[in-house]
Amino acid sequence: MKAQLEKNTNYVITNWQELCLQVGDPVHILEKFEGEYKVEGSGRQETIIPADLPLVQELGATLREWAQIWHKLYVANKITLFRSVQQMAYSLIEYRSQIVSGTLPKDDLVELKKKVTAKIDYGNRILGLDLVVRDEAGNMLHPDRTSTVSLFRAHETASRSIDERIQEEKAQFNLIRLSCLSVTRPPHSVHTYSLLMNLRNFVCNIGEDSELLMSLYDPDQSEFISENFLADWDSKGMPKEMTKLNNLPALFTDLSSSDLMRQRLFLVCQIIRVGSMELKEGKRQTGGLRRPFGVAVMDITDIAHGTVDDEDKQHFIPFQQIAMETYIRQRQLIMSPLIPSRVIGENEPLTAVFNKVIATREVNHKGQGLFVTLKLLPGDLAQVRKDYPHFVDRNVAIVRKMGFPEIILPGNVRNDIYVTLLQGEFDRGKKKTPKNVEVTISVHDEEGRPVEKAIFPGAGCKGMTEYKSVIYYQVKQPCWNETVKVTIPIEDVCHCHLIMTLRHRSSQDSRDKSERPFGMAFVRLMRKDGTTLRDGRHDLIVYKADVKKSEDAKVYLTLPATWSEVEEKQNQTGKPFQHSGAIPVTKDSFQIATLTCSTKLTQNVDLLGLLNWRSNSEDLDKILQRLMEVEGGEIVKFLQDTLDALFNIMMETSQKDTYDTLVFDALVFIITLIGDIKFQHFNPVLETYISKHFSATLAYLKLTGVLNYYVGHAEEPSLTEKLFSALKALKYLFRFIVQSRVLYLRFYGNSEDGDDFLNSIRTLFLSFNSLMDRPLDEGVKIKGAILKYLPSIINDVQTVFDPVELSVLLTKFIESIPDLQLVRQKLGCMCKMVESDLFKQPECRDVLLPLVTDQLSGQLDDHSCKPDYEACVQVLSTVLDNLDRKDVGPTRGHIQLIMERLLRRVNRTVISMDRDSPLIGHYLACMTAILKQMDDMHYTHYISTFKTRQDIIDFLMETFIMFKDLMGNVFPTDWVIMNMVQMQVFLRAINQYSNVLNMYFLDPTHFELQLWNNYFNLCVAFLTHKTLQLESFSQERRNKILNKYGDMRKTMGFKIRDMWYNLGPHKMKFIPAMVGPILEVTLVPEPELRKATIPIFFDMMQCEHNFSPGRTFQTFENELIMKLDQEVEGGRGDEQYKVLLEKTLLEHCRRHRYLSQSGEELAVLLSTLLENLLAYRTITHDESPEHRMSCTVNVLNFYKEKKREDIYIRYLYKLRDLHLDCENYTEAAYTLLLHAELLQWSDKPCAPHLIPRDREHAWTQQELKERLFQEIICYLDKGKMWEKAIELCKQLAKMHESHMFDFMELSQLLKKQAEFYEKIMHEMRPQPEYFAVGYYGLGFPSFLRNKMFIYRGKEYSFLEDFSMKLLSQFPNAVRMTSTAPPGDEICNSQAQHIQCFTVKAVFTVPRHLKEKGVPEQILNYYRTNEVDQFQYSRPFRKGEKDPDNEFATMWIERTTFITAYRFPGILKWFEVKISSVEELSPLENAIEAMEMTNEKLGNLVQQQAFDRSLSINPLSMMLSGIVDPAVMGGFSNYEKAFFTDTYMQDHPDDHDRIEVLKHLIALQIPLLADGIRIHGEKATEQLKPFHNRLVTCFQDLREKVEKHYGVITLPCSLTESKKSRVGSVVMPYILSSTLRRMSNVSTLSSASSGLSSGSASSDGPSLQAICFLLFLLQTPLEKQQRPKSLQFGDRRLTLSLFQGSQLSLSNPLSPLPGSPNTPHTPRSSSMYHMQ
Repeated sequence: MKAQLEKNTNYVITNWQELCLQVGDPVHILEKFEGEYKVEGSGRQETIIPADLPLVQELGATLREWAQIWHKLYVANKITLFRSVQQMAYSLIEYRSQIVSGTLPKDDLVELKKKVTAKIDYGNRILGLDLVVRDEAGNMLHPDRTSTVSLFRAHETASRSIDERIQEEKAQFNLIRLSCLSVTRPPHSVHTYSLLMNLRNFVCNIGEDSELLMSLYDPDQSEFISENFLADWDSKGMPKEMTKLNNLPALFTDLSSSDLMRQRLFLVCQIIRVGSMELKEGKRQTGGLRRPFGVAVMDITDIAHGTVDDEDKQHFIPFQQIAMETYIRQRQLIMSPLIPSRVIGENEPLTAVFNKVIATREVNHKGQGLFVTLKLLPGDLAQVRKDYPHFVDRNVAIVRKMGFPEIILPGNVRNDIYVTLLQGEFDRGKKKTPKNVEVTISVHDEEGRPVEKAIFPGAGCKGMTEYKSVIYYQVKQPCWNETVKVTIPIEDVCHCHLIMTLRHRSSQDSRDKSERPFGMAFVRLMRKDGTTLRDGRHDLIVYKADVKKSEDAKVYLTLPATWSEVEEKQNQTGKPFQHSGAIPVTKDSFQIATLTCSTKLTQNVDLLGLLNWRSNSEDLDKILQRLMEVEGGEIVKFLQDTLDALFNIMMETSQKDTYDTLVFDALVFIITLIGDIKFQHFNPVLETYISKHFSATLAYLKLTGVLNYYVGHAEEPSLTEKLFSALKALKYLFRFIVQSRVLYLRFYGNSEDGDDFLNSIRTLFLSFNSLMDRPLDEGVKIKGAILKYLPSIINDVQTVFDPVELSVLLTKFIESIPDLQLVRQKLGCMCKMVESDLFKQPECRDVLLPLVTDQLSGQLDDHSCKPDYEACVQVLSTVLDNLDRKDVGPTRGHIQLIMERLLRRVNRTVISMDRDSPLIGHYLACMTAILKQMDDMHYTHYISTFKTRQDIIDFLMETFIMFKDLMGNVFPTDWVIMNMVQMQVFLRAINQYSNVLNMYFLDPTHFELQLWNNYFNLCVAFLTHKTLQLESFSQERRNKILNKYGDMRKTMGFKIRDMWYNLGPHKMKFIPAMVGPILEVTLVPEPELRKATIPIFFDMMQCEHNFSPGRTFQTFENELIMKLDQEVEGGRGDEQYKVLLEKTLLEHCRRHRYLSQSGEELAVLLSTLLENLLAYRTITHDESPEHRMSCTVNVLNFYKEKKREDIYIRYLYKLRDLHLDCENYTEAAYTLLLHAELLQWSDKPCAPHLIPRDREHAWTQQELKERLFQEIICYLDKGKMWEKAIELCKQLAKMHESHMFDFMELSQLLKKQAEFYEKIMHEMRPQPEYFAVGYYGLGFPSFLRNKMFIYRGKEYSFLEDFSMKLLSQFPNAVRMTSTAPPGDEICNSQAQHIQCFTVKAVFTVPRHLKEKGVPEQILNYYRTNEVDQFQYSRPFRKGEKDPDNEFATMWIERTTFITAYRFPGILKWFEVKISSVEELSPLENAIEAMEMTNEKLGNLVQQQAFDRSLSINPLSMMLSGIVDPAVMGGFSNYEKAFFTDTYMQDHPDDHDRIEVLKHLIALQIPLLADGIRIHGEKATEQLKPFHNRLVTCFQDLREKVEKHYGVITLPCSLTESKKSRVGSVVMPYILSSTLRRMSNVSTLSSASSGLSSGSASSDGPSLQAICFLLFLLQTPLEKQQRPKSLQFGDRRLTLSLFQGSQLSLSNPLSPLPGSPNTPHTPRSSSMYHMQ
């Protein structure tokens, strides 16, 4: 691809991405890749250039960055912000497509660029992204090509602009308007507005043509604001121009803020019917008459104020019709004349009609009216057409304001004369009724010829030659209030006049044709003195029109037109007016009003007198004086003519000074006038006049002479105000002076009076100096004006005056001002001097800069009183900004001067300034600018300026502290470029100052420890500052920073390393203080930086080892562990750091002779600590509190092992807080107990590390331990662990009783202890379930991976709920269906597998409760607390299944888990450390089942006996299940399975167990007997048959059992209650072991010998056999091996031995613990596994 360069000039490269080309050179596009072109020019040069515009590239980068945030907002469900970003992104995509299309014109592209950059900047702000700074063209500023001060100002401007935009967005959202600004108001100030109105439809059945005249109206002032908008409607109710159907737009322009802020503003519409006199059918009625028909009004105040803005909403304006006079008369005949009529008559003026409608707000419109849309637009006509081309096109009618806008623009050419027909009073003449008067208006020239199409009744219609007014029917004093616009070329106005012809119109066409005008009136548009017709009311003389001379312009123009002219002539002549009689005068009266809106016509006599001064030169002094009384709007319209007249007067009277002062004052007046905000847009006109039209070559002599006179006589009171005004106009006065001098030199060359001009300038400055040196109270106003306005002349004066001498004059001027006078004004003047072109010249800077530095140094001096910091920084920043330009010549010496005089001052100013001060950013920018512009020699020279070494120390100390305090803490975080520039400059300065440290403060005699400490702390703070942490930034932002600035952290890190190694023998002074800072450096996630700085740790170990007496590095180790814990918890460190730290330390230590072993131990220790800390930090952000607790325990165990009690206690309290958040009060108590165990009951003060952070009081160990006990007891009470609480209460009570002797506290403690005892016995306390959970697979964290845990559930926590919660923490995990241990395939997989099932705690009776009758409430606590063994039972079969008896092959696999700690503890789960598996034979299974049944039966009987209020149903069901013959299959199953000779032969070792089973069967009989007895006592009549059935079955059962298995009796009835000492009933819980111990075998049936060959004789068992039997019965209990129930899954596995031969899950084998009054309903199993 080949392109030919089509430029007219050659191009020289200024950038590496550019080619040096000559006109006509070919350019080859070699390749296009990813939005870039690879091009080749002549000479085989190649380069890469972007294919897209920079703005397009920025758009793409912005959209990519926003897209990532957009996704995050969606995930976070931030709907409002999400939609805002979506809308902005769509807008940017649309803008990008328009730019890329390449079809936009240049102007549109510029405007679109502004929109794009504004949208990007606004979006970045609300998303918290970087602030982008741009130049005026919208291009991003490059920090290397922009001065620091300019960069700071650009940031300020951009931030302020975005803040204003955000405030506007909020104001729009809340519909809050503080002024009359539209919601579409642009960010800049607006002075002119336009109202767009679109007439959509007019619904009214008129039947004739009609005209709609719409205008803006103020009812409070009763004045029209705008001219009319005219819409023509035909008789069919349609617009006459069908192309405008439903679209008749009009733009009301030139509306000022004061117009919109009126208290009320209405849009009014006057409907004029065009047709016959009356709306009735008739023959030959006169047509084409304009008759009033009705009005429509709408209040648009809210729209004008900007509180309503809906351009699509159609507003309905109701129509009020006026009644015909005939209708009114008929109505008055019918209705009583006493009743006032509310009907509006047609002869009422339309203005009066809509005033009534506005007042009453009642319109009987009957659905008739107008439909319009309205929208307020900011800007004048040109601006609106530019900003809203889709609204305002060529079809929109422009409705002008009747008057000028608030600000008159120079190009606003206008020549409109508004004529309003007010009213008249006409004689009836020969008629019986008043006339129907029609007024015809026309414009004629001096010859009486009509001017064609000069009258416009309204915008939107073409001009007409004659305008006919509305006709009011038979009204003697018609009031029209009709306004038309007369538009005539300016040059013709002086020749034209208006003629108003008055004619009676008849309703009958035949009569009407015969009617002739009965009167005429005229008015001249320009007066004899050359001024335009005065605005206001005019009472015209009505002449008879039936005279032929009335049509002759030469005749009637000689007559007076108005009665005011007659009165004026009478005053002049002193004679009464006598009509000449050429044209008779009628008795009629007729009034009109006129308003001239012209930029070329004036009504001011004084202004006209000046313009025509030559014709009246004798009154020139009066003319010049009266000119300053002329209204400003008149003067600016004739600005050039006025100035020409003034300078003509000056030039033509150059030989005499008569008028010089007057012309000077007039010129000052005009210049001051243009400075007013209303006429500020005429400044360019004045500039153009001076540069292109001004030609007075000698004016400079006159102007300087008068100015020097004024300044030299400033003390004269008469001249003070004149001098002040002249000073305000000084800028343009000197423009005239300088331009005059330039023109003089151009025409005449250097002449003899050249020295006079120069001397006049010198004299002026001397006068200024003399004036400034006076006391402050004299002429302070004049002094302030001189300081304010004098700098404005510098750029002009230097073109005709020597710049260096001018600089000297300015310097002397500033020095002439006393030090403490007008400080701010003086600094402001100096600032403008620096901004001038003078300061850009090196020679002038040599003169001015010492003055500036001296003044600033004096202001910023430490001893200065009330320095003006704001003005000082403004001057300094301007100086630095100018010195950083490319076009100002050499600046090295000037930078050195600023450095010597101001750097230290600025530093100290910043140090002393409050960080919230709005000026701190300005001073920091100045400091940064100074440091940035200093080169290496500057730094060297600056250090050499200090006289002593202590001065250098002071400077470096304050600089290091200041740098550390300022980094990233002054500029907002989104000012990324400014922050990065600051950091870049600081980095260079720090490197320079590090050389000073090495040079002056490294040798032992001059080593400064504190200085080096501050240096290292500064370097670390710099390196770890958040603005440099690239990893936390988006990829886009990271790439930008790396490309522009690189990674400054590496540079600083390498410098820290080098400076550390330079310390040599001084290193030991920095241990352990520098351990933490160096650790922060090494934790920065930059691989090269880590590799370079981690060896410093080994160097520290080596230093301490070499210098410590014990040859250890314990101090370093302790400090490193403590700091590492803090840093990792704060978010620093990662797995790569752990590996690198261990590897680096091991490599260095293994090469060391003495540190190989101890160093290796430390490396491993740190690696382990990091692993725990990283796991803890990772899991702290996890939603699962359990995971956070596990990691916390791992960390605190580590610190406990290392005896770091300070960190250990800190993590204890973190664990406590986690428990409290989860309401784990028991675990929180056990956690605090670990802290209490570290304390002693002594009065020794606590070591600081033993006191938690939330307790700052200085405690003794005893006080702190007591407080901890009280807190622990409180938590135990909430957790219903009253037994443990009582234990702690006893300890406290002992201390209060025996050591502290605080009996009051002891009494409260004992009361609380008694309360706990009562709660144990009476409050319900549900027992927690325990669950075994296994985490298998490599997908789990290391602290869970392939481990089994026992979890303690909360109250009423079941397996389903627990499993669901568990799986919610691991959404990707799969729940295992098997309870068997998993294989290697699952354990080594990358997935997550969770195994979860219910286990039962192994109940261990405490030693002090053994062999005692203990209530069930007490035993229940030990069933699930203070346990560390848990069992899970799984049934399976061995051998072939016996279809007749399943029990013979039913085995139990029992797994026992032993946890690392007992429950409850500091966690709700502990890891399983030991697990064992055993198998229970079917016989052992049967024994367990019988034991549990007997235990449950015994306790149920006891409960029924003790509490007669209990329901009998549970007892009925259990008795029925045992004694009913229908379920005797249970006994038979045991007999068939175990009591056979075959079984005994196959299992000889089971003989003793069979005897135990028989004994357990026999033991049921006495329990059943008591149960049936109680059942009989409590059975109701309905249950008597059922009870009799139980008695019969029990007798059969008892007979069989006693026959086969003997008779067993208990020593006493279980139902006999024992009384306590206070009379309360104590009901002990009966264990199965207790039952066996209490039982007594009285007889053994002989039949039993047939069942077992090993049985005793029929006479009963021997004593030895009974003792052995009891031993067997008690052995399992004492060994704590026999479980109380079989469990599977999360439900109790129950086996019914009494309901047939089939396995059943209906009855549990062991009772569920509960309160005596609340029987527990067993739950069915949720999972069953058969093997």
